[in-house]
Amino acid sequence: MKATLPVPSAGPMEQSSSPTDEELLLAYRDSSNPEQFAELVRRYERELFSYLRRYLGDAEMAEDAFQAAFLQVHLKCQQYEPGRAFRPWLYTIATNQAIDAQRRSRRHRMVSLDRSGPAEGEDVGKLLDLLTSKEITPTAQLGAEERRSWLHQAVDQLPAALRDVIHLVYFQELKYREAADALQIPVGTVKSRMHAAVAKLNEAWNQTSFASP
Repeated sequence: MKATLPVPSAGPMEQSSSPTDEELLLAYRDSSNPEQFAELVRRYERELFSYLRRYLGDAEMAEDAFQAAFLQVHLKCQQYEPGRAFRPWLYTIATNQAIDAQRRSRRHRMVSLDRSGPAEGEDVGKLLDLLTSKEITPTAQLGAEERRSWLHQAVDQLPAALRDVIHLVYFQELKYREAADALQIPVGTVKSRMHAAVAKLNEAWNQTSFASP
């Protein structure tokens, strides 16, 4: 049965200044005020759902994982340690829920970025900047849409471990430490996987040949 998140009552939150994510969670932990929990959900609903959709390659599975992640936030809020950053903690929970969803469905699909929203173009551009070769190659003549399409396919073909750090660092813009917390691996491993991923993408970028028009 799908978990139902608490729904806030009508009207804005009473606090005059906007609390941090950490303050909201601690306040919710102490008061069980559904408005505070709903505000946390609101802050992350687009960002986290977008991450889960890319991770799972399926909108319905992403919705289930999103609901399950925030259910875990509700259940584990008493275990939350004051001083710990909320965002990487949330991504740790969400990533674990996504992995569980894959296991339950027995579908280990390659991540698809084909349904990425237009706002993600800037993030794709940042990654493409790393792949620009000083040599004149056929790819230099490609338009922006063709380059993005190529990158989507190239990222899809990376091993899962490399693909995960690309998603978190470049598309979700997590810092290395936050990505390490989310994936539950050392920071050094995140860095080495990032270098390996970019190296593989750069090699593919420079070796790709496109048919002349």
